[in-house]
This record gives sequence, C-alpha cells and structure tokens, in this order.
Amino acid sequence: MTKQILVPIDGSPQSNDALDYALEEFAEEDITLLHVIDPIDAGYTAPVGLPGGSEEWYENEKESAEALFEEAQKVADEYGATLDSATEMGRPAQTIVEFADDEGFDQIVMGSHGRSGVSRILLGSVAETVVRRASMPVTVVR
Repeated sequence: MTKQILVPIDGSPQSNDALDYALEEFAEEDITLLHVIDPIDAGYTAPVGLPGGSEEWYENEKESAEALFEEAQKVADEYGATLDSATEMGRPAQTIVEFADDEGFDQIVMGSHGRSGVSRILLGSVAETVVRRASMPVTVVR
C-alpha cells in the first residue's frame, strides 16, 4: 500500500532540504506539499487598512505558494516524482497537524532550524509543535 507523505514548505532552505529528503526516501510514495498562509503576517506586510488591502495580500500569498509548488515540482521531476499540493490558511503548526490528520497522511517530513533559548536549540517552534501534536511519525530534517 502506498504511503501518503506530507511535506510542509515555506521556501526556506530547511523546507527545501526536507523536500529533497522526502524525494530521496519516498519517491515511490504519494507526496503532498502543504503551504500554510499565516494571517498574522498580514498585519506586518499588508496595507490592511486600505480597501482591498487584505484581499490583495492574500492573492499575493497564494501566488507565492504556486511559485513554491512549481519550483518544487522541478526538483521532483529529477526523481521522476509527481507532487500534489495544497494551500491552507491558519497558524502553521496547528494547520499542518490538522491537515495531516484530516487527510489521513502516514508521515510528515519537515525542515527545522535553530532558535535562541534552551527549548529551541534543536527545533524551530513550528517543527517542535508539530512533533508534539502529530498523531503520525514526523521526520525533522536539519
């Protein structure tokens, strides 16, 4: 039976490394990319007070997600793999876990990066939360 692998991507080097790992280890499985649009970012980057500002911000974020998916597919082509993709809106860690549960994924493969503070030395806050809350195995790629 084919496994379903979820790879959250955000365009960071760490998420690119996670995609490479997933393609190397699970090229024969069903791999789905997930990009989470965080509405918190709208407060920092969008002219929300202007009419249509938040809609424009959201459309720009969706276009950025599509560009990430296109670049990822180019990498997958080298492995002879076809990727599925999805874009969701919400808090990244919570959205990743809920999406993985709702869609019945067998495993999550995601990138990590260091943060300051003792609890963040090995895992970024999103990766740490996903590891703690996911009901399926999570592979964190450094």
